[in-house]
Order: sequence, then C-alpha cells, then structure tokens
Amino acid sequence: MSVTIYVYLLDEGTDVWRPASADHIRDDIYRITGTPPNDTERWEFLPGEIVRCKNQTLGSGETRLIAREKVAS
Repeated sequence: MSVTIYVYLLDEGTDVWRPASADHIRDDIYRITGTPPNDTERWEFLPGEIVRCKNQTLGSGETRLIAREKVAS
C-alpha cells in the first residue's frame, strides 16, 4: 500500500520536509519509493531505503508521518 511520508532535507538552514511516496511494509516500517525532484536536494533517507516512521506535529500544526530512522537499505 503506497502512502505519503515526509523526509527531512539536509543543508537547508531551516527544517524542511519533502513529501515522498513509500510502501507500507508493516507496523511503522516503510520503503521509500519516491525520488528527489532535482539534484540540489539532499534527503536524509534515500529511495529504496527502509525507514521507521512516526506521526509528528510540525510547526504549522499539521500532523505528518515522518521518516525518523533507517532500518535497512
């Protein structure tokens, strides 16, 4: 099942989260399937990596499913 998760962007100077497609594997584990929109963004976790996600409330007050920890490549 494909869902949208949010991946942290490195080297942005402020907290920036990019929406990315991911396949739900089980529980809170997802495989990132989306691709960075251009070569200038550095994602904390890359497409193909398996990550643990958690719900987090962002500064805007919205709650999003955030990639927090790499589980496997």
